[in-house]
Amino acid sequence: MSVLFIEYPKCTTCKKAKKFLIENNIEFIDRHIAEENPTKEELKEWLAKSNLSINKFFNTSGVLYREMQLKDKVKALPEDELLDILASNGMLVKRPIIVKEDTILIGFKEEEWLTKIK
Repeated sequence: MSVLFIEYPKCTTCKKAKKFLIENNIEFIDRHIAEENPTKEELKEWLAKSNLSINKFFNTSGVLYREMQLKDKVKALPEDELLDILASNGMLVKRPIIVKEDTILIGFKEEEWLTKIK
């Protein structure tokens, strides 16, 4: 069974994650986050399955995050509005993301990936 791997190809962390998937013979479906950004429905589902807070889904180091001055908004806005913001542009979403049945992994932590997707 393959996993859904959502990445931005120019991102160095995404490159490391992709290399990890290939080296560990993990089948994956590759999705470019800027060309096919996650929908609000997907994000809502992933948020529920991940048991993470919605602020973990934001790419806080991204230019767009800073330009939109989201730091304070993320703390104040209701979840539904934050999902709309995330769904508006894939560059706002932290990556890479792994989606496998009921497992959602955000960002690349090799040890976590080894235990949860292998």
